[in-house]
Amino acid sequence: MAAPREPSEQAGTVNEKAPSNEDLRVFIAVARKSGFAAAAQELGASPAYVTKRIRVLEAELGVKLFHRTTRRVVVTEDGERVYRWAQRILDDIDQLLQEVSATRRVPRGLLRICSSFGFGRNRVAPAISALVARHPTLQVRFEVFDRLVDIASEGFDLDVRVGDEIAPHLIARRLASNHRVLCAAPAYLARRGTPRALAELAQHDCLVIKERDHPFGVWTLRRGGGGGSEAETVKVTGPLSSNHGEIALQWGVDGHGILLRSRWDVAPLLRAGRLVQVLPEYTQEANVWAVYPSRLGTSAKVRVCVEFLQEYFGRGEGEDGG
Repeated sequence: MAAPREPSEQAGTVNEKAPSNEDLRVFIAVARKSGFAAAAQELGASPAYVTKRIRVLEAELGVKLFHRTTRRVVVTEDGERVYRWAQRILDDIDQLLQEVSATRRVPRGLLRICSSFGFGRNRVAPAISALVARHPTLQVRFEVFDRLVDIASEGFDLDVRVGDEIAPHLIARRLASNHRVLCAAPAYLARRGTPRALAELAQHDCLVIKERDHPFGVWTLRRGGGGGSEAETVKVTGPLSSNHGEIALQWGVDGHGILLRSRWDVAPLLRAGRLVQVLPEYTQEANVWAVYPSRLGTSAKVRVCVEFLQEYFGRGEGEDGG
């Protein structure tokens, strides 16, 4: 007499095995990166492994998750529904592990953080180095961008950003006060003269930076720096522009024009006389914030990270002084 077949082998029987958390994480990575190779790189796995996990997940769910082309993969309609559920399931599991943990003050697991190019490299990266030294059980994946990141849909836990325009659906914690100032090299001012009014900037060579969500070529500042002062806007142009603030800063030191840059970045150069502040009565408020999705409002690892960053920047370790 033949041995009975397993339920998954019996004709007409639906495979009721639940998808694994790992398969859901792989699926989310592929959907977010729109590619198997890119997801494999993010996960530190091989493309073959990622392909296998997606095939297993599709078989378990009985749906096609992606439309595959030679250039990219696109999430199907069924895949969109699975994506929403997968995010919710993994978030709930993460929260459960943190809620029942006896060491909720000890952050564990992977924390994905993003920031902008220059600020991320010069300020956030050293802060993360200090963070993981204090909390060795925490893993951090840090990425920098020249654009504003949709942290919820792109899978980031935390965005450390400069600037006060923050969407209301996000949670924001101020890490430090900061403002931007106008400055130029002495050689440029000797050659072109020093502007005496904000409107005169339109006749000068200005070093325009396209960085993240900052409007290109439009500078809005306040006289006296007070919140009650009226904002003034000027449209500026110049022969040189970049999407990288450090490049524009170097051009400013080289005497190519006037730039609007964070006080933290230019303070040493101002003290050394390599740059001179222009129209010092005008500043642009640009505080430093830790921004994260509301669904992570109770996350222990996010909370501990934000508290550490507040302490780090609060004691001045993120600035050059001045």
